[in-house]
Amino acid sequence: MTATPLHREPLPAAPAYGRSTVAEVFTSSAAALGLPGFVNTLELPSARKVCVVLVDGLGAALLRQRSGHAPFLRQFLDSSRKLGSVFPSTTAAAIASLGTGLPPGQHGLVGYDVLDPEQDRIVNMLGGWDAAVRPERWQPHRTVFERVAEQVSVTSVGLARFDGSGLTRAALRGGAYVAGSTPEARVQAVCQALTANDQALVYLYLNDLDKTGHRSGCASPDWGDRLEDLDRTMRLLTAKLPPHTLLLLTADHGMVDVAQAQQIDFSADADLVDGVAHTGGEPRMVHLYTEPDLPDAGMEQLLASWRNAHAARAWILTREEAIAAGYFGSVAPDVVPRIGNILVAAREPVAFYDTRRVPASALQVIGQHGSVTRAEREVPLLTLKKPGPGPARIVGR
Repeated sequence: MTATPLHREPLPAAPAYGRSTVAEVFTSSAAALGLPGFVNTLELPSARKVCVVLVDGLGAALLRQRSGHAPFLRQFLDSSRKLGSVFPSTTAAAIASLGTGLPPGQHGLVGYDVLDPEQDRIVNMLGGWDAAVRPERWQPHRTVFERVAEQVSVTSVGLARFDGSGLTRAALRGGAYVAGSTPEARVQAVCQALTANDQALVYLYLNDLDKTGHRSGCASPDWGDRLEDLDRTMRLLTAKLPPHTLLLLTADHGMVDVAQAQQIDFSADADLVDGVAHTGGEPRMVHLYTEPDLPDAGMEQLLASWRNAHAARAWILTREEAIAAGYFGSVAPDVVPRIGNILVAAREPVAFYDTRRVPASALQVIGQHGSVTRAEREVPLLTLKKPGPGPARIVGR
């Protein structure tokens, strides 16, 4: 069943999977290393060593707006490129695309928390994987790291708690993992991994901006302080890299701030939950999973209720509309039921909550993401160092 669309504004174009999204960063990096079986879609320069830094939550618009806090990174903005996040624009989905080179419709991490059809329950895709869900089974495709590690050295660098996590096992398995508790320790680990190998792919994950944005907002002084920390870390890393290294910086998604007055508890409206068996996703991109025996008329009524109530502030579409529009890329049959029957993607700075399900702490989150606004979906791709012999050649200096 496909309902008649009713949107106050046209739906934005789907992410450009296969052309210019975060899904092409690792695969293009592998091709830049000269490895067979990969396509250099992003046309990266050839290199013997590649380091990819992913900064959680650093949207392209945010970096430009707050660039006064990042004098080092600001040098690279004029030559930077924009990539698209995936849909939804959330960490689990985006990092899974980064790690596999696939759209969410193929790797199956289609939100922050989504329905596991086998258990008929909502499972978390980020930090709290269900004990009954094996990440390697949920996401069975070989990762880029697994493929690359057969030919050259692969190292992931991050916090200790991410070593062996569900998301790491699903999306980033393969190669070695090195933990560092401070930015300086992680910079040292990256440089050691690159220096120790003639050819190497190294991944550095930094999440302080995202944490601070959620807690304090991306317009806050705290967020600016963390951007200054990131800027110093990138300056240090660029200076210490060995020769022949290509250094890239990108992000998984952007962020918008949502005021408390713009938090909408949709569970308080019976018309918006009648016929809904489960809710998932995140406040700016909600998955509504309808009851299995809900008749077509009930589905039409639920969809109409949501559009009548919130079409002025969100894009509200059916699973079929989203798939047809290419939002998840090509969708594997076993992934289809993980996607909500109705999707609510915020357009205005609002957030939708089912307070029957989410903890009270969720209502304290200020910076949010998940939807398809430019602020959330556009991320930077900065080339901080190009490969070359001798001392580091810092682009833009």
